[in-house]
Amino acid sequence: MLVPAGVTTGVMTAKEPGSVAAFFTGLLPDELVGAYIKLLSADRIGKEEAAGFLGGAHIVQELCDRGLAHAIPHTPTAPATFQATPVALAVQAVLADILKQQQNLLAGQRRLIEAQTLPDDTARKLPEHLVQIITDREEILRRSTHLVNTARRDWMTLETAVTDMPRSEDNRISCPKALRDQVRIRSIYERATTRDPVALENIRKCMDAGEEARILPVVPIKLQIADEAAALLALTPTGTGGALQIHATIVIRALRAFFELLWEKASPLYGAKPVPGCPLTAAQQEILGLLALGHADAHIAKKTGHGVSTVRRHITAISELAGHPKSRFALAVAVERRGWLQGSKESNA
Repeated sequence: MLVPAGVTTGVMTAKEPGSVAAFFTGLLPDELVGAYIKLLSADRIGKEEAAGFLGGAHIVQELCDRGLAHAIPHTPTAPATFQATPVALAVQAVLADILKQQQNLLAGQRRLIEAQTLPDDTARKLPEHLVQIITDREEILRRSTHLVNTARRDWMTLETAVTDMPRSEDNRISCPKALRDQVRIRSIYERATTRDPVALENIRKCMDAGEEARILPVVPIKLQIADEAAALLALTPTGTGGALQIHATIVIRALRAFFELLWEKASPLYGAKPVPGCPLTAAQQEILGLLALGHADAHIAKKTGHGVSTVRRHITAISELAGHPKSRFALAVAVERRGWLQGSKESNA
């Protein structure tokens, strides 16, 4: 977790209806949640069949209006179809709608206050229990640090590779107090973040202190969540140009559920022990961990102290043990499944 920080989206076509329902329940009508999950499970259906399959034309229309589904036009060889939006994109659509509603509510409250000429202290109290927009850079950084250090049970972070914070040897972060207070801290990093030596060293420092870290190819937004008490959601790519501090419990629960969906899809970050019985040597495990992070052979050689030719021999040996996958991407997938990659889950090979 890089503090301060500011949700792969990989294709999440969710065959886990329980997880999807847990996120959307309370945010959408039950009828709509059920229809979305049913459509998601079916993958895609004929456009003309959608109303009958989902329970009516009004359901089809509402799914489209909320960004949860869309029609695919016909082609010369295939009829028009209707399919669910991938979970990650559907989540973003629902959250965007909720945040828009919150902002409209706050705007309405401010107009009401102005019309009634209420005292200033009343005006200040109304929005803070739900959501607050922060645009001052220093204030965003202060609140970010405050949030992590006041967490009591859980701290969750989504971290993109986009930053305007200095990354140099003189700007290494200090691990937050929460890591010393037995708070469970989990962070999902964008893969590109791990290619920066200073950022990677910061991550490893936090992992040594107890952070659980995973990576995704793409993390679309910076986010911090402290328990179910507060969340800090970036409104700009870097997170320091604007942020939304949220105290509305229903929104925080939704953000936590979204984090859990991403956590299940993310890969454990290099650093933990491989499964028992792993046939790789310590040197091969180190090389494999760096290879899985996307580093080139020359960088791996520099990082491990081996020559480039030695690194390539080790990669060839790993490939032989894994059954000669056709590409390095396939190799990473193969070793992940076997549990050989440091930080990977239990083997299911």
